[in-house]
Amino acid sequence: MAANPFLLAADNPAALLPLLHENPALASAQDDHGYSLVHAAASYNHLDLLRALITEFNVDVDLRDEDEETALFVVETVEAAKLLVEELAADLTATGIEGRTAREKIAEEGDFPEVAEYLQSKEASLPSDTLNGIRPAVPAVSGSDVATALPNGLQVSMGTIDPSEEEPEVDPVLRRRIEELAEREDFHTEAGQAELRRLVEDAIGGGEYTDRNVRTRQE
Repeated sequence: MAANPFLLAADNPAALLPLLHENPALASAQDDHGYSLVHAAASYNHLDLLRALITEFNVDVDLRDEDEETALFVVETVEAAKLLVEELAADLTATGIEGRTAREKIAEEGDFPEVAEYLQSKEASLPSDTLNGIRPAVPAVSGSDVATALPNGLQVSMGTIDPSEEEPEVDPVLRRRIEELAEREDFHTEAGQAELRRLVEDAIGGGEYTDRNVRTRQE
């Protein structure tokens, strides 16, 4: 009886590689649900097999299952996620049938928070014109320490101030404007970042924080 390549991918990847060399077509095989050897290797953290499938057997790193999910959706370790994203160029913006990215799905399920955190960090570094309409996670803006990243390395930081320290408090109007802007859907677009830059430049220049800088959030 022929060995099941999907079981080998999960339990015995060393035995699978010789089988693939004998029959390279198996490398791109998918079961009735679209589950592939790439999905299995990523899920079970078999990094050498995962690398070989993509680089040696030319399997699509973004091969999708019946739910339109790629191998990035099933990773359980940061190491596997790093291999897919940084070495094998997996698409961070790919969405499944439910419209979620791998980061969104993993974060919502909550089983592997360190993987979701890693994907969030990589997603946040993408140029806005490559995001394909997805919304990268935005840290909550509240009374606790806040750091809102701006283009070209500019940064605005706000935090609670010890009453014993004689330091000026953050202007409440400026805080409110930044909070409103951070909640908007277009915050990570070029337009949103441009508005944030104008707001900060006005603050630095001593300008008034009027509605000309930040539009009212559209519901």
